[in-house]
Amino acid sequence: MKCSSSVFQATDESGEAGVPQIRDSIRDAIVERRLAPGTKLSESDVGSLFSVSRTLARAALQALSYEGLVSVEKNRGAFVAYPLPDEARQIFASRRLLEPGILREAVARATPSQIQHLKQLLLEEGRLMGERGQPARRAEIKASGDFHLTVAQIAGNAILQRFMEELVARSSLVIALYGQSTVSSCGHSEHGDIVAAIERKDADEACRLMVHHISHIEADLDLRERKSVSLREAFGPQ
Repeated sequence: MKCSSSVFQATDESGEAGVPQIRDSIRDAIVERRLAPGTKLSESDVGSLFSVSRTLARAALQALSYEGLVSVEKNRGAFVAYPLPDEARQIFASRRLLEPGILREAVARATPSQIQHLKQLLLEEGRLMGERGQPARRAEIKASGDFHLTVAQIAGNAILQRFMEELVARSSLVIALYGQSTVSSCGHSEHGDIVAAIERKDADEACRLMVHHISHIEADLDLRERKSVSLREAFGPQ
């Protein structure tokens, strides 16, 4: 796991990292694609990064495995999950079912200050789109996910918000593996349309736009099943 200790800053008031903080920091690194699918997450490395025992490191990794973000394999250890195409389809199908309901609640509850906060998120997302380099790209991906999580927060249901945190994180894994191109510019425009519908209190239009947006992201994925070939075939004449 090639990450400096500065990547993860998760300590409590006593200066010691706890399981929730470690879990959240590693989840953030996965969401932002600093940790790629398949990356090994050894207990000793995690413990060293956070200055905790292997027991606490193991508990944090186990918590992430419950969310589907980490795969724990017997006699091999823990790895950032590597979702298969069918799982990827299920993740986006789940978002199409869940997010419209969340959005209806958000439309009903959104205050002017919360709508203004969404607009500020859009401004930041737009600013990052104009920057170059991997750090800016990672920040842009996080900003896009934060938009969806903020809508869930406005809806006011902590359980659904937790579901969304897991789905956004797992979507980031899928996009890292199967994304063919960046859909950020279109995604940013669609976010703006959704905010406009929220501001108008037009729940039906907001939900229609959200379903279209999620389907648009999924359409950019290459989820075709690939036939396994031998090493000689893989490196033979094309």
